[in-house]
Amino acid sequence: MASKTVVAIILARLLAPHDYGVAGMVIVFTTIAPIFSDLALGAALIHRETLTEADRSTVFWTSVATGALLTTACVLLSGPLAAFYNTPEVQPLFIVFSSIFVLGSLGATQFALLTREMDFRGLETRVIASTILGAAVGIAIAVVGGGAWAIIGQQVTVAFVSTVLLWTFCKWKPRFTFSRRSLRELGGYSGNVFGSHVIVQIGPSVNNLLIGKWAGAAALGSYTLAQNVILMPFYRIAAPIETVLFPAFSRLQREPERIAAVWLRANRVVAAITFPSLLGLAAVAPDFVHVILGDKWNGATVVIQILCWVGMLQALQRLNFSVLQARNHTRELLWFSVFSFSAGVAAVGAALWFGSGVDGVALAFAAVSTVTLPLFTHVTARAVNSSLRACAANLAGVAQASAGMALAIVGVRYLLVEAGMRPVFRLVLCVLLGAAVFTLLAAWRAPQLRGEVRAARARLRDRQRSTP
Repeated sequence: MASKTVVAIILARLLAPHDYGVAGMVIVFTTIAPIFSDLALGAALIHRETLTEADRSTVFWTSVATGALLTTACVLLSGPLAAFYNTPEVQPLFIVFSSIFVLGSLGATQFALLTREMDFRGLETRVIASTILGAAVGIAIAVVGGGAWAIIGQQVTVAFVSTVLLWTFCKWKPRFTFSRRSLRELGGYSGNVFGSHVIVQIGPSVNNLLIGKWAGAAALGSYTLAQNVILMPFYRIAAPIETVLFPAFSRLQREPERIAAVWLRANRVVAAITFPSLLGLAAVAPDFVHVILGDKWNGATVVIQILCWVGMLQALQRLNFSVLQARNHTRELLWFSVFSFSAGVAAVGAALWFGSGVDGVALAFAAVSTVTLPLFTHVTARAVNSSLRACAANLAGVAQASAGMALAIVGVRYLLVEAGMRPVFRLVLCVLLGAAVFTLLAAWRAPQLRGEVRAARARLRDRQRSTP
C-alpha cells in the first residue's frame, strides 16, 4: 500500500493535472479488469470444497476466452471512447491499455488456486515485484516527457509481471479440458458474485466517465489523483486481509459465530490503520498538497479531505464481501450492490448537473457512502448471527482515539500557522504529534489492539524462523 502511494505521489510531481486526467479517462476500467478476467469463477474455485481437473481447466479456458474477447472489444471501442471525451489522444492510450484484460485472464485461475492453497508468500512477492517494475517503467516514461503514457505503461507492466509470476509460483498448469457441467456448477455460485463485483467496481468508473465528460480533464485529474493517493491505497489495506480470510471463511462456512469473531477482529485492525491515518491526513491536507504534491495540485485539497472520509468507510466494507461469499449469501450481496451503485451514480450525476464541480461530486459520493456502509454492515452481521450494535462497539475505541488525535492536530496546526511556521515543518510536527497522541489514546480507549500487535509480532517471528 505504501509503495503504491509513493509511486502515485512521484508521478503526480512529474505530470500535469491534464496528463493525469487524460490517463484517468482510460484507467477508469482498471477496477473492472480483474473481475472480467475470470467472471468471478475464481471465487467459486476458492469456495468449492473439492476441486477436479475439469473444474480448474474449465475456469482457465473460460477466463482466457473472456479476456481475449474484452481486449478485442476495447480496441474496437477506442475510437468512440475518444470521441465521447472529445480527446483524440485517448484512443492509442486505450488500445494499449486494453491488453490488461487478456493479461489478467491468463493468471486469474492461478491466483485463485494460490489463494485457495493460502500461498500468501507467493502472492505477496508477486505484488511487490510487479509494483516495483511498474513504478520503474512509469517513472521512466514520465521523466522523458511521456505524459499520460507514464500511467498507462505502469498499469500494463504491473499486469504483465503479475501474470508471469503467477505462472511461476503456481505448480498447476492448464490442460486441454473443458467441462460444461463444471462451468454450470461453478457458475451457479459465481453468477451473483460476478454481478455484485461488476456493479460495485463499475460505479467509480462510471463516476469518472461522467466527470471526464462534463467537468474536463483537469477536474478529472484532481479527482483521479485523490483516488490514487488517498482512496485506493487505503481501500486496499483490507485486500491482503481479505485474501487471507476468504479461503479461511470458506472452510468455516458452516460456523457463522467463528466467522463473526474473526471478522470483527479484522475490522478493528483495519480501522486502527485507516482511521488515524486518514483523519490525520484530512487535518493536514493543505500542507500535504503544498509540500508533497506541489502547488499545481492545490485544487485537489478539498477533494482529498472529503475522500479521506470515504476511504475510512470503504476500507471497512471490503471484508463484508468475503463474509457474504463464504456464507453463500450472494443474492443479498448482489441486491445491495445494485442499490449502492444506483445511489452513487445518481448522487454524482446530480452534483454535475447542478454544476457543483469536482468538490461537489466528492461530497455527494461521501454522502452516499455514509448511508450505504451501515446498511451493508447490517446485512453482513445478520449473515453471521451478529448485529450492527456489536460492530459499532467493536470500533468505538479506535474511533474515539482517532477523533481525539485529529482534534489535537487541528488545534496545534492552527497555532503553528498563526506563528508563521513553514509548511514543511508544520507537516512533520503534526505527523509526529498525531502518531504520539493516537498511540496514547488507543492504549486507553482500545486496549485490545495491544493483543493484536503482540499476535502479529509472534506470527512475524514464526514466519522469519520458517524462512530458509
